[in-house]
Amino acid sequence: MGRFEGRAGGRGVPRWGWRLCLAHQFSERRKPYQAGDVSPGNALRHLGMALRYCRWWYRTTRVEKKRPVIDLFNSQPLRQIYGCPLGGFGGGTVTRGWRGDFCRWQLSPGLYHYKAVTADQFTVCLRRKGQTVYQQVLSVERPGSLQGWNWGFCGHYAFYHALYPRAWTVYQLPGQDVVLTCRQVAPIIPHDYQDTSLPVGVFVWEVENNSGEELDVSIMFTFRNGMETKDDRAGGHWNEPFSLERGGHCVRGVMLHHCLPVNAYTLAISAREKAGTTVTHLTAFNPAGTGQEVWHDLLADGKLTSLPGKSKPTEKGEACAAAVCASCTVSANGHGTLELGLAWDMPRIRFGSQEREHHRRYTRFFGSDGNACPALSHYMLTHYEQWEEKIEAWQRPILENSELPPWYKSALFNELYFLADGGTLWLELLPEDAASLGSRPGLSQHLPLLQEYGRFAYLEGQEYLMYNTYDVHFYASFALIMLWPKLELSLQYDMAAAVLNEDLRPRLYLMNGQTAQVKLCNVVPHDIGEPGDEPWQRVNAYLIHDTANWKDLNLKFVLQVYRNYYLVEDSAYLRDMWPICQAVMESELKFDRDGDGLIENSGFADQTYDAWVVTGASAYCGGLWLAAVCTMCRMAEILGEDEIQQKYSAILAKGSEAFERLLWNGKYYNYDSGRSASSNSIMSDQLAGQWFLRACGLGEGRFEVFPQDHVQTALKTIFELNVMGFSEGTMGAVNGMRPSGTPDTSSVQSNEVWVGVVYALAATMIQEGLVEEGFRTAEGCYRTVWEHLGMAFQTPEAYCQKRVFRSLAYMRPLSIWSMQLAWERRAARVPPAPVNSVGS
Repeated sequence: MGRFEGRAGGRGVPRWGWRLCLAHQFSERRKPYQAGDVSPGNALRHLGMALRYCRWWYRTTRVEKKRPVIDLFNSQPLRQIYGCPLGGFGGGTVTRGWRGDFCRWQLSPGLYHYKAVTADQFTVCLRRKGQTVYQQVLSVERPGSLQGWNWGFCGHYAFYHALYPRAWTVYQLPGQDVVLTCRQVAPIIPHDYQDTSLPVGVFVWEVENNSGEELDVSIMFTFRNGMETKDDRAGGHWNEPFSLERGGHCVRGVMLHHCLPVNAYTLAISAREKAGTTVTHLTAFNPAGTGQEVWHDLLADGKLTSLPGKSKPTEKGEACAAAVCASCTVSANGHGTLELGLAWDMPRIRFGSQEREHHRRYTRFFGSDGNACPALSHYMLTHYEQWEEKIEAWQRPILENSELPPWYKSALFNELYFLADGGTLWLELLPEDAASLGSRPGLSQHLPLLQEYGRFAYLEGQEYLMYNTYDVHFYASFALIMLWPKLELSLQYDMAAAVLNEDLRPRLYLMNGQTAQVKLCNVVPHDIGEPGDEPWQRVNAYLIHDTANWKDLNLKFVLQVYRNYYLVEDSAYLRDMWPICQAVMESELKFDRDGDGLIENSGFADQTYDAWVVTGASAYCGGLWLAAVCTMCRMAEILGEDEIQQKYSAILAKGSEAFERLLWNGKYYNYDSGRSASSNSIMSDQLAGQWFLRACGLGEGRFEVFPQDHVQTALKTIFELNVMGFSEGTMGAVNGMRPSGTPDTSSVQSNEVWVGVVYALAATMIQEGLVEEGFRTAEGCYRTVWEHLGMAFQTPEAYCQKRVFRSLAYMRPLSIWSMQLAWERRAARVPPAPVNSVGS
């Protein structure tokens, strides 16, 4: 996995990746402003909009008793504490922070609990010559409970390193000549559709005894039954020990059954018992007390009592926790390894509507009866070495590429956390859904694909609770199509099916109080639903605009269809999607009101920049339109549809002429052709169409849409003004810049930096040969997010020059994988030149 600092006998700590001393304190501590990716952030300036939002919020939270999909009154504050999340895709996640605590939970779909649970800890016990000489909780905290434990490990003696899906915490135990390295492993493996779904995480503890004496080492893993919520004290929860021996390998642990009326689950802490390693346990203790019973139990002999039998169900108001301990003897100047793990099993879930029961993907392999924890624990502790071999084989070529800057290697892999931790769903297809899909004409591969690979969805953001938000997924989708292409195809098929559906119920929108249909036929929906309702069954949870009038959704569908086909070469997929592409393009044609081959925007924020008004022809939507028309020509050519090819070739010729005439000003494409004060602003995302065309192998030669000299000139203008002219080039590219060199403040969003858009812009630069400029542009975002603002594993949608930010933990930054695609494609054509990394 690239270069390592030496560690005897085990996988070392990477030099690439995100690194932090546990004693480090971030200097930039800010709270987010109360804004959203959607228009309330801007429109709350206006009293009418504020009143409408307040009425909707009150009705949703107080009358309907639901969580709002966008809650402007309860934005998440910045907590600079997070690290690599545990768990695969779709089974929930548990995040262990860089300080060693378990501090972010997402078990029920789309519901997050942000709390460091006090009892969830690792404790080390060292014994020499039959006496305990050192016992310490490996946490820098000093909590109010469990005060019988030895807290407050000095953070100057520990470092955290993260390179998703692995992390390393190195502890140098003061005065003991002992170094502990905890290596955390999650089963995130490209093109693996079984193990990547598992809700587990492994902790491999490497022990270096640098003293001249033999040493007995114990690592105790304690865990609470619950997350310190009111559910913990509802009563009825209980623990039980387990032991599973299979294939010559024995795993022992404790299951913590958390009994709830809906979405009940079981947690399991465990350790692998092997020659030279002893595993003991404590079935239950009180996490709200002093904890002296478990502390002194370990202190006495480095082991736990291991009494048999289940614990009694907790009484109302009572909490319980459990402990597992792995122990071994390490010779003088020797090395030892202890393997522990965490698993959780919430196999059957219901969303907020509670209408239907769904089974998670991993239940295909481990069953849905709620008793999977022993088997999951055994499997992870006997397979994690294979996972690591596959992870290293995947990451090594990138990490060892000396032409790529170190910060980029960190960002590329660590941003993938959101595919697991984005409220992700990966579900088995319900029988009733299979029956309806099987009877649907067209989309011949939809049912077989979902039956084999399941349904996949992830949230727009941890604060924007809408699944598969399509205008944003357009940017993020590169991570899926490059690493788990079957999940991307599954998502696209579900979106195609939604395009064909119609839901004409009236809905009240907040923007101006208008009523509109929830979903029109042959129009791409904004999202496939929310966790508070029933995703896939009721789409378009977005309540700000009538997205049937958005200009980018249909176009992004067509572009992704062809991009996916180009990368996976699935002809059956293309044939299935072709009629849908024709239907949505026909629907889109109505926006070309003057017949010049170019669509027009409608004088409101009718695209992904949904607080940034756009009128007439526009660089963003117009460019996406021309790119989509170009891909229609190419798909028609592949499929032998000559008449359709001729139709769209004619549209492309007319539209390209209109685009250049209306928007090109000699240096860049104007924001739009309207007459507002910001119509001639420089939009950093103005070449989104060219970005996608190049990713599809188009955009040049006979498929050139935008003149090459114009593309080059526009990119250089953006780099000069939006990047280098904004915060001296240290924060990425601002969305909108005035020709005078000042940010466009006409809307909240024009004055922001969108991390995912910056990565897409950087990819465009790399595609067009501006390699150093591309990496320089993207580096500003990485330095701002991960270093200056301390937003590790919670990359936001946006931030401003004044370092206020919005929507922590967001989907769009996954677009960094389009940079990798651009780099790989360019490297295959042109001998690479070294990239000069600023500040590396």
